[in-house]
Amino acid sequence: MSADGFTPPPGARPDWTIDQDWAAYTPTEHQVWMTLYERQSRLLPGRACDAFLHGLDALDLHRGGIPDFARINEELDRLTGWSVVAVPGLVPDEVFFEHLANRRFPAGQFIRKPEQLDYLQEPDIFHDVFGHVPMLTDPTFADYMQAYGAGGLKAMDRGQLHNLARLYWYTVEFGLLETPDGLRIYGAGIVSSHAESIFALDDPSPNRLGFDLERVMRTPYRIDDFQQVYFVVPSLQALLDATLQDFGALYERLARSGDIPIAAVAPGDQVFTRGTQAYAAR
Repeated sequence: MSADGFTPPPGARPDWTIDQDWAAYTPTEHQVWMTLYERQSRLLPGRACDAFLHGLDALDLHRGGIPDFARINEELDRLTGWSVVAVPGLVPDEVFFEHLANRRFPAGQFIRKPEQLDYLQEPDIFHDVFGHVPMLTDPTFADYMQAYGAGGLKAMDRGQLHNLARLYWYTVEFGLLETPDGLRIYGAGIVSSHAESIFALDDPSPNRLGFDLERVMRTPYRIDDFQQVYFVVPSLQALLDATLQDFGALYERLARSGDIPIAAVAPGDQVFTRGTQAYAAR
């Protein structure tokens, strides 16, 4: 999501963007993309939400190996006014939020090695583009991401960025969506991971809780294992509506309240439990 430091690395512009240099990708790198894409595209129907699957189709991310940002930006701009910009890796929080607030998604331009198909600590182009960009073709989610970017700049001024980072983690990265056909994935950290795409919906160990903005922002997260809790939004519109409210009073409450342990089920939580056909709230 972000990195410490405010000086762009050599070769980067003041806004931390760089050229994607699509022509420099090797056949091996294109093959890594194709291998990852084909594996995930076979797995995700019936698991990923319709907005994500429609975005994959709209952007045609399978054509020609690693996507050329110049090509996919034409369609992305037509659909929602967003674009993808290449960055050299993680960027400072202020830079990240500024890009989102202006409907630009910063994406790494490197791709993992063939021996790293199942895990990479730093987000690469497969995570950033396959995982995140299809959802940006959905007008409601696209507006949510822009609102999040604008909110991030305000949170920095208040010194409560850690609370807002949790919202990003439990929605943009690891969010689940309630649908008439059951729970579906929309978070990029899940859809870009073969193992977590299965774990998030099928494993009995994590809690799956109904989305509540304050509850989410009181819940820490860990980056070194599968999630212990997933939050389920009733709709993408409900997610956007929650983000458009004034966070001032919420931040004041959060400053007075403590964190809720990651694996806890708190009083008032809506818990989704596995039935014979699909998850249902209780």
